Amino acid sequence: MRAMSIAATGMQAQQTNVEVIANNIANVSTTAFSRRRAEFQDLLYQSSERVGSSSSEAGTVLPVGTQVGLGTRNSGVNRVTLQGTLTQTENRFDLAIEGRGYFGVLLPDSSIAYTRDGSFKLSPQGQLVTTEGYPVEPATTVAANVRDVTINQAGEVIVTTATGTQQTAGRLNLYLFENEAGLEATGGNKFLESAASGQPTRGLATDPGFGRVRQGYLEGSNVNVVQEITQLIQAQRAYEMNSKVIEASDQMLQTANNIR
Repeated sequence: MRAMSIAATGMQAQQTNVEVIANNIANVSTTAFSRRRAEFQDLLYQSSERVGSSSSEAGTVLPVGTQVGLGTRNSGVNRVTLQGTLTQTENRFDLAIEGRGYFGVLLPDSSIAYTRDGSFKLSPQGQLVTTEGYPVEPATTVAANVRDVTINQAGEVIVTTATGTQQTAGRLNLYLFENEAGLEATGGNKFLESAASGQPTRGLATDPGFGRVRQGYLEGSNVNVVQEITQLIQAQRAYEMNSKVIEASDQMLQTANNIR
């Protein structure tokens, strides 16, 4: 009775699907969150009559054969890297990337993590840091006595001193990857380079292929709640149908066992 085990793989697949959708919905308000999509593949096939095999001594062949699939499996959870909506916050240290690119964040082990979450703050030393206190790469320090801070679209941090003169305190780097979906998510809106993502290409905002920095904005999640709820209902129905297949298989086994 292969139907029971086949339906079990279907239930496991839909369980994964629901878990991915639940994570998307949970992060609907997370800054710069990219929704995930579960992807599936069919499993191996058992052939009782192989397609194209000889069917007679006259040289005829089977046009279709007889193959029975063994179910489905999760082949991956893809990250959809479409840009979310930019929301104005009027906070001078809130930065959004309009277009492609990631900010660099220096971790305690001296490695660099990558993020599109630009909700930056100032440390007690005046350094531009993330909400977790990790410094933005390259290090940018704003003196305590400055009157204003402006970050232009090219990522230049320009401070206005107490005397009214303007100085450049630094310039933010952006990073590009050949395969953004291959970045390894570590939580906290951060990603790490992986063999699948390829090595980063470092550049400056407004360089060819790079996005531009928008001060006073944050990128929102690209999760569409209506779409996620629709997919959740479909996954739930698919789970129920697979469970019905198991019930039907069980009834068929009971009928076979009761034959006298």
